[in-house]
Amino acid sequence: MSGHQDDLVDLSADVLVVGGGLAGNWAAAAARRAGASVILADKGYCGTSGVTATAGPGHWWIPPDPADLREAAIAARRKSGFGLNDAEWMARTLARTWESLPTLEGLYKFSKDEKGVTQYRALRGPEYMRALRQQSENLGVKILDHCPALELLQRGDGTIGGAQGIRRQAGGRWRVNAGAVILATGGTSFLSRLLGSHTNTGDGYLMAAEAGADLSGMEFTNYYTVAAKGSTMTRSMSYAFATYYDEDGNAIPIPAGPDTTRPLAAALLKGRVFCDLHKTPEDIRGKVPIISPNFLLPFHRWGIDPYTQRFEVTLHGEGTIRGIGGLRITGENCETSVPGLYAAGDAATRELVAGAISGGGNINSAWAVSSGQWAGEGAARFAGSVRSRSPGRPIGQAGLRPDSEHAIDLRGALAVVQGEMLAYDRNIFRRGDRLVRTAALLDDLWTAFSGHARGSSETALRTRETAAMLATARWSAASALARDESRGMHQREDRSQTDPRLAGRIVSGGLDRVWTNLESSRPMELAS
Repeated sequence: MSGHQDDLVDLSADVLVVGGGLAGNWAAAAARRAGASVILADKGYCGTSGVTATAGPGHWWIPPDPADLREAAIAARRKSGFGLNDAEWMARTLARTWESLPTLEGLYKFSKDEKGVTQYRALRGPEYMRALRQQSENLGVKILDHCPALELLQRGDGTIGGAQGIRRQAGGRWRVNAGAVILATGGTSFLSRLLGSHTNTGDGYLMAAEAGADLSGMEFTNYYTVAAKGSTMTRSMSYAFATYYDEDGNAIPIPAGPDTTRPLAAALLKGRVFCDLHKTPEDIRGKVPIISPNFLLPFHRWGIDPYTQRFEVTLHGEGTIRGIGGLRITGENCETSVPGLYAAGDAATRELVAGAISGGGNINSAWAVSSGQWAGEGAARFAGSVRSRSPGRPIGQAGLRPDSEHAIDLRGALAVVQGEMLAYDRNIFRRGDRLVRTAALLDDLWTAFSGHARGSSETALRTRETAAMLATARWSAASALARDESRGMHQREDRSQTDPRLAGRIVSGGLDRVWTNLESSRPMELAS
């Protein structure tokens, strides 16, 4: 199965899964169960990298009986999704998630309620991911830890035939020749210090776009999470009971509920904001160490009791992680527009289930479980149909194969991207003129970066990650400009109304020249 050429480890499999988080492991397991040989390549250590491993993920978990429970949930989400999600995809996701989680019995110790009923909906992230890695290993998946992918391999007929990257710990390079590839690389928060997101830099978006894939929903990248300033602890459940104060100690009138981002961002633009959690009920305080065991750690380290003392807060941007956008899905097995290439989890758009508002934790988690398995099954089937396994050619460009090599300031480039994609006055309070300036600035940076940046053996990964975040920012800005209205989490200060003519998905793509168009949000054709 393997051979060596210089520092290259050359492998082959029916299916290659890129990414070892929640969606990647479910994808690998499904592909194996479908009879495919599977290799999973993770940028970090599979089972610990990604946002799920640091969380207490809940799932969209609704019993099938009585049927009207799911129907009501789907109808409610359809309404709150502003017309961009699809009832059939939501029903499929609910059903697949319900069937899947109990299969982890024996690998994960599910809790029970006071009546002894097993609780499957909410899981403990570290143990959940450990169980998923064990499931993958038990099924015979070959796992490549600390092996980030840098680029896809494309066969002469345009189908995707594998990927290649570097071995961060062992040194050298790896290449996998595969019948099909699943991108489960997560989204990106543009390295905003969102907890667990340091490996999520939009790599899959760039690799797929280089193969000709397009994206959808990239305007929905302005979800932010409150956190104590100086901390990456973005577990936000406890902030439902927060009271906020300005620098003079005056309470800031921020309404209770999920829509606190805009008023809190407005207050932060005026000055420092402080908070305490004194309104938290005693029974909730007792459950926090169980539900979110790491939430209180920063406060303990600082010697602060958040229930009685005030602390300064900030907002961390979540980009496409608890945003919505990602690679456009073209079929029921999470195919992209490129044959042999599949997307799952946050690497794919979640508009089909979440609509125009964040999928939060529960819908996004259910989507990762479900889309991972659909992609795994589809990729296994596609790989079985591939007649020629001739090695594809590497197709990576930006940061790998410039026209002419010149020094590029990676930190400076990232600072520009973060300045445009994380700043409250540009990304939360959006305006057409600001978006035009953002798009022009990012386009100029892309021209310089793609034309001249080439990573050395030491900087190859960071160079490629920076290229991916820059590309993601350009699609996001172009999509936000194209959605000339306010809808869901995308709010335009200069277009405060929702325009019924834009009741469709904004599709984007392109590298040297970014393009957008409006796609109907009619239900996708699914096989019966």
